[in-house]
Amino acid sequence: MDFFLPEDHLQRMTPEETRITALTAEPYPDGYRLRVKMEMTPFQQRPHLEVLLTDKNGEEIASTSIVEPMGWKLEFTMHIRGELNNPYTLEARLFYPDGPAAAPQTVQFDVLPPHAPDAPTPA
Repeated sequence: MDFFLPEDHLQRMTPEETRITALTAEPYPDGYRLRVKMEMTPFQQRPHLEVLLTDKNGEEIASTSIVEPMGWKLEFTMHIRGELNNPYTLEARLFYPDGPAAAPQTVQFDVLPPHAPDAPTPA
């Protein structure tokens, strides 16, 4: 099934050449969510992706699997569970179940605690 428009004139890569080209992690101000943006090379065959969020102790905080994404630019939200334990590491791995796998991409970042509401002033 060819789901791309033929007039887009993009150079699509083979599975051996497909890889993640950009990975960013932007914590939301609430301190409990993470905006993840990922770009891949345009592909001929849709890959699989595994994304893992770990804390400073290497403990898994969140993970997601994306099977055969329709496009090569993705944006999604991950939830940060438990107490904040900086720094965090986000690792994304692109692979084909019956074929090649690209080197994982990682990014480290800190999450600021949410702002406490202003305390009432005594009257």
